Amino acid sequence: TAYRSLFKYGEELCGDNVRITRTEDSVFAVLADGLGSGVKANILATLTSQILATMSEGGMNIEDCVDTIVRTLPECSVRHVNYSTFTIVKIRDQKYVELTRFDNPHTVVLQNGKNYDFKFQTRMIEGKKIYFSNFEARENDVIIVMSDGAIFAGLGREHPFGWGRDSIINYMQEHYSGDLT
Repeated sequence: TAYRSLFKYGEELCGDNVRITRTEDSVFAVLADGLGSGVKANILATLTSQILATMSEGGMNIEDCVDTIVRTLPECSVRHVNYSTFTIVKIRDQKYVELTRFDNPHTVVLQNGKNYDFKFQTRMIEGKKIYFSNFEARENDVIIVMSDGAIFAGLGREHPFGWGRDSIINYMQEHYSGDLT
């Protein structure tokens, strides 16, 4: 597992936060993205990722973790969106993957260097659409979780409409290596 966070230009803190925890048989990775940027976004992302990681590591099932977070996340009164989005990746026995996503871009999975279109289900929790997926990973699979900062990178400059998920998939397929960490 690895992650990379880039600060928004001119900011001292990142609005995204990643928590990775391990148990005897599982790895949990949580990416949370706080609304906006700066201190407020950082605090909200940190709280969201820490709460989800702690609850997951403590043995709560994913549905209960998500239900708790969705019920407690504040909503911006101006934009009417939640102050934090999240993606949870749980890998059990180095093989079984559970993905849970709320308002982050769709996760990218590469199998043998090619995009794998895995199936997912949606459930409404407290009026929020949550995406759930389960699949069996293979050796050398790459799971790419991202916030909307990756999708919208270069918006209006290098990429008039942002980098976009399809461009990210193409880039990752071109740079895939079986020994990539």
